[in-house]
Amino acid sequence: MFYTFFLRSFRLLLLPFSILFWAILYLRSFFYEKQWLRSVTFGIPLITVGNLAVGGTGKSPMIEYLIELLQQRYPLATLSRGYRRRTKGYAFAKPDSTALEIGDEPLMLYRKFPSVAVAVGEERLLAIPELLHDFPATEVILLDDAFQHRAIQAGLTILLTEQSNLFSRDFYLPTGDLRDLKSRYKEADIIIVTKCNPELTLEQRYQIIDELKPLPTQKVYFTKLVYGIPYHLISKDSYPISPESEVLLVTGISNPSPLKLWIEHQTAYYRQMQFRDHHIFTTDDLKDIQDEFKKLMPGKGIVLTTEKDAVRLEKFEKSIQSLPFYVVPVRHEIMFNEKEKFERAVTDFIENFQKQN
Repeated sequence: MFYTFFLRSFRLLLLPFSILFWAILYLRSFFYEKQWLRSVTFGIPLITVGNLAVGGTGKSPMIEYLIELLQQRYPLATLSRGYRRRTKGYAFAKPDSTALEIGDEPLMLYRKFPSVAVAVGEERLLAIPELLHDFPATEVILLDDAFQHRAIQAGLTILLTEQSNLFSRDFYLPTGDLRDLKSRYKEADIIIVTKCNPELTLEQRYQIIDELKPLPTQKVYFTKLVYGIPYHLISKDSYPISPESEVLLVTGISNPSPLKLWIEHQTAYYRQMQFRDHHIFTTDDLKDIQDEFKKLMPGKGIVLTTEKDAVRLEKFEKSIQSLPFYVVPVRHEIMFNEKEKFERAVTDFIENFQKQN
């Protein structure tokens, strides 16, 4: 409690920097509106998944959702920055790629969807032509976390905002979490409120929509996170968690709160080791994890991590193989019986784009 109070108080002291940051964002947006800075379009359907704030709003699970929706219909590619990789420039995922080379999220996508072209590049404008050169059959590109990359004009923009931290209630960095102008939400085609309380009522839904003030052309959807059956990091054997299970939760993601809440309802007891987002695990970290695991009840304890963290831990295969080290999958579930409507909006965009081009 004291730490949270201290952090909030400290961030309030940074308000002058937030105002300066807002001014920079405003000028940048003004330059684009006056076309002093220009956006480029491509002759291929581009779908952007992004947000206005830093932190986890569920972009990776949404990219996975779109891949599962579209991969049987179109040759797909994904393009992201490849955050915290040790390389620079354009690259695409290969069977021997590592998280240090292309980033944890792209590697996770490549492992789960090997038929999809997965590429990374800080400069999306330069990376897209290279991607199309390397994968000429590509018909649709999913741009992960590219809402701020205004040099590219996507055909369909999906903006995510977390229910517990709606962009309408947020403020600019470093006092708040916003990294772009609030007004830019108007440029999205679809707004998705993510990580919703599963018990969200229709009345609460309407209240949130009223607060977000979508344009008549925008549609707002709501999703909740659904966790699957954990599987072993190495052997891939499944492990249904029971109320008697004890869990050591190991995470290096920006917002593990929904996962922690899920574990609280699934298990008798859990401990957590929380690392910074995209943390590169070391041998010392592994030793600390092993030491913490020993504190759980023998025969009932497991180590649990996320799929994004798993690709950064698999390098310790020999040490992990003998441990009950499991990975929990997660996916978005569209609420209020609007799954079909959302999916149709995505597929209609692609079909219409192809007809017009």
